[in-house]
Amino acid sequence: MQVRIKNLKVGMELGNEGVEFEIRNNQGKHLGDLRLGKATVEWCRGRTRKGGGKRIAIERLIDLIEKA
Repeated sequence: MQVRIKNLKVGMELGNEGVEFEIRNNQGKHLGDLRLGKATVEWCRGRTRKGGGKRIAIERLIDLIEKA
């Protein structure tokens, strides 16, 4: 996998815009974007814009990871 930060508008604390990661497979094909905000994580498959993806609370993400 290739992971790139698309937009780094953060200081020490995560800002309102959050941080967005561009995710590509090993062949360079764009799979989607992962946005980490203050309270939510959003996965946007393909070329979807912010707000058009699947969103979950950070607490829920932590629960899912800890149960894996």
